[in-house]
Amino acid sequence: MVLYIKYMVSQRCIMAVKKELEKLGLCHSFVELGLFKTNEGLTTEQHDLLKAKLSKYGLELIENKKIILVEKIKKVIIEMVHYEEEEPKTNYSDFISKKLSYDYTYLSNLFSEVKGITIQQFIINHKIEMVKEYLLYNELNLTQIADKLHYSSVAHLSNHFKKITGQSSSVFKQVKNLCRENLENL
Repeated sequence: MVLYIKYMVSQRCIMAVKKELEKLGLCHSFVELGLFKTNEGLTTEQHDLLKAKLSKYGLELIENKKIILVEKIKKVIIEMVHYEEEEPKTNYSDFISKKLSYDYTYLSNLFSEVKGITIQQFIINHKIEMVKEYLLYNELNLTQIADKLHYSSVAHLSNHFKKITGQSSSVFKQVKNLCRENLENL
């Protein structure tokens, strides 16, 4: 049985879910971003208990099919932006569509309906959070960041950064007062 979890966006979330599954004595074959698979079905009591345990971490079990699909879209994007070293060989729309086996127009419309923003804006928001992280920790310069996040130029990255944060990357780096967003809130 596969169960889907909302707001599960990091390795820390995966560890928390594994911990709670083990505490409840629920066998699982895998846990990954946005979902886990149990070896057997859950009783109503186990389901309710797991739901309560996950809520302590700000996580929610999802049962609505549309929201499950939106969470799958988010998972593909989060993995693509935060964990993949190489840019997809195709454009983002084809990559997401192929990964989920749905028409991109349907996915895009559903995502916008549920999240209130476009898939493209969601991708940009996640990229900007990565830029903030790199700038805060002085890991890379702006040219390296633009390259790593597959921007066509530093100017393109800088324009997105200013549009999203309201400040240039150099001002952000100097004052470091812009808070990073929780990935769950993007």
